Amino acid sequence: TTDVTGSIELPADKEMVMPGDNVSITVKLINPIAMEEGLRFAIREGGRTVGAGVVAKILPN
Repeated sequence: TTDVTGSIELPADKEMVMPGDNVSITVKLINPIAMEEGLRFAIREGGRTVGAGVVAKILPN
């Protein structure tokens, strides 16, 4: 388990995501970490889990 700050890019047709929605997002991490496709992750903000997902693809820098 690790905490890494990053930015999330929503699809062009989405302004926000509501509970129960399923979307593909792009996340750019501030610091590189070891990960692989299929890895599960959680998105936390202010100490609360606001999203969860699975790494679908690792993009080059």
